Amino acid sequence: MKHAALPEIGISQILGLVELLVGKGGREDIYKLAGELSMELGETLTVIKAAEMLGLVHTPGGDVVVEDFGNKVVDASITDRKDLIREKLEHFPLFKAIRDYLSSQEETEVTREEMLEKLAELIPNEDAEASFSSIVNWGRYSELFGYNDDSQTFYLGESRAE
Repeated sequence: MKHAALPEIGISQILGLVELLVGKGGREDIYKLAGELSMELGETLTVIKAAEMLGLVHTPGGDVVVEDFGNKVVDASITDRKDLIREKLEHFPLFKAIRDYLSSQEETEVTREEMLEKLAELIPNEDAEASFSSIVNWGRYSELFGYNDDSQTFYLGESRAE
């Protein structure tokens, strides 16, 4: 089954965009936003696309508007932000497929190479390396997945007990 790839952007950039928008009253023109962020328009659009995927913003016309979920995330504590993002990511088909794959492994972990092979299978027309980087970034932030740089192992994150 083919899955949608993640934009090559970090969670911190996505949250930074939403925080900036909230500070501007929750709405801004896309072109003005690119200038204020000192980013190329293409990179700004990638951040906006990622924020849309997470349900943080929507883009009517040429504007970017913060969704209720975006306001909730911005107002939340760091721990609650991570929980909210994790809950959203758990519903992404790609993240579900990765979680199922890791759950099927004996130690719920795989090598970097094994994960790259799995990504090539899950998102065949995408750059597995770039996707891996985004998955590690989003997965670490949300504590859904982890990655040990030293041993180059990718593993299922530990859900915190409340």
